[in-house]
Amino acid sequence: MNMTRLTIAVVLATAAMAALAQGADASHAAHHDAQAGAPNAGMTQAEVRRIDRGNRKLTLRHGEIPSLDMPPMTMVFQVRDAAMLDGLKAGDTVRFRAEKIGGTYTVTAIEAAR
Repeated sequence: MNMTRLTIAVVLATAAMAALAQGADASHAAHHDAQAGAPNAGMTQAEVRRIDRGNRKLTLRHGEIPSLDMPPMTMVFQVRDAAMLDGLKAGDTVRFRAEKIGGTYTVTAIEAAR
């Protein structure tokens, strides 16, 4: 009889842990969905230091980029589309989103900082 109670307790504990894990996963996913829906979700503030239109490159002095696990620094990014460089000049303050695409850090969105 004690073995039966122990088995039931283990089964109930396992089911409870699985339910908690599913709830945590759903909460985590909802948090990311909410961030993705925000207009500036995942955007990092930066100062434009240099523009290389011919090579579609942009040098930015930027803050921390949590999505890339990157501390603040100045670095060169590729831009996904050359048109993203239109209207930019050195000294501009911008907000941008970057991803690592094919091993290259690439700006995927950019806008004037408000």
